[in-house]
Amino acid sequence: MAAPRVAVVGAGLIGLSTALRIAEVNPNCCSITLLSEQFSPNTTSDVAAGMLIPHTYPGTPIHVQKQWFKETFTYLFAISNSNEASEAGIHLVSGWQIFKNLSDVEVPFWSDIVLGFRPMSAAELQKFPHHSHGQAFTTFKCDCPPYLLWLEKRLKANGVQIHTRKVTDLWELHSEYDIVVNCAGIGARQLVGDQQLFPIRGQVLKVHAPWVKNFIRDGDGLTYIYPGIDRVTLGGTREKESWRLSPDPGTTKDIFDRCCSLEPSLQRAQDIRVKVGLRPSRSCVRLQREVLSQGGAKLLVVHNYGHGSGGFSVHRGTAEEAAHLVGECIAALQGSSSRAKL
Repeated sequence: MAAPRVAVVGAGLIGLSTALRIAEVNPNCCSITLLSEQFSPNTTSDVAAGMLIPHTYPGTPIHVQKQWFKETFTYLFAISNSNEASEAGIHLVSGWQIFKNLSDVEVPFWSDIVLGFRPMSAAELQKFPHHSHGQAFTTFKCDCPPYLLWLEKRLKANGVQIHTRKVTDLWELHSEYDIVVNCAGIGARQLVGDQQLFPIRGQVLKVHAPWVKNFIRDGDGLTYIYPGIDRVTLGGTREKESWRLSPDPGTTKDIFDRCCSLEPSLQRAQDIRVKVGLRPSRSCVRLQREVLSQGGAKLLVVHNYGHGSGGFSVHRGTAEEAAHLVGECIAALQGSSSRAKL
């Protein structure tokens, strides 16, 4: 049979990384095309802070989440140790996660994957007079859009075709492709009618404050300061079921004030830019195979969406699993072709 034709729908972080991993795992076994209406810098991923601090999915076993995070951390570690680190926007950053109450402190499942995880010393805690406990560690920060553009470059080098196209129904692709990989993010709510998927609106500030070198994250995850290569991300909000993409001036002031209370030097930050994104959230990442059928025709589908606030922390791990599922689909197609010849 001819090489299977694979379409990946969506060009955010998940779509790009999934298409790349499919190409790496199945070299010369299939043709791959990436389809999306929007590309960087106009994706939700471009708004994301890009810190590797995992979000917990209540519907996904912890050991699975840990494996996704470990694979992602290991992948970014290799990039950071290469001559492509700067172009990819990948760098290590050290800092603190701080708590006001001892009852809120727990050792996270990812503590043995990040570097140098330990309780904060009394001397370090003096920097945060309103907080009594904390954890120090080193992790990765991915800067966007450089990382997305680097992934696009890698895709092209691996022979992946990239086309601008709005897909409104996966079935419309069945005559052109044998396997469709759904990485549509929040768009999957309409694309496949997933009512378990909902937006969590996030508003952040991107500021110029090059003297800020360490990340600071309040234990509840709502207030954070994440220094990147060129700009510092200040956050944030988690507004469930809000579809508003326009910035809210009151929210901007609230975020800035909260971050300045943790790092007073931010009062002198300049060139404040406000960004809004809709995190594609559900109780667990949808990562599974499905067979669509109409009138005797079939279309093999692999879903990989619903990463919510934690996409950067697990993107390579879920791409790995999705690529494995695509490999199973390719094997199934080749098996049915062989039986047809008999």
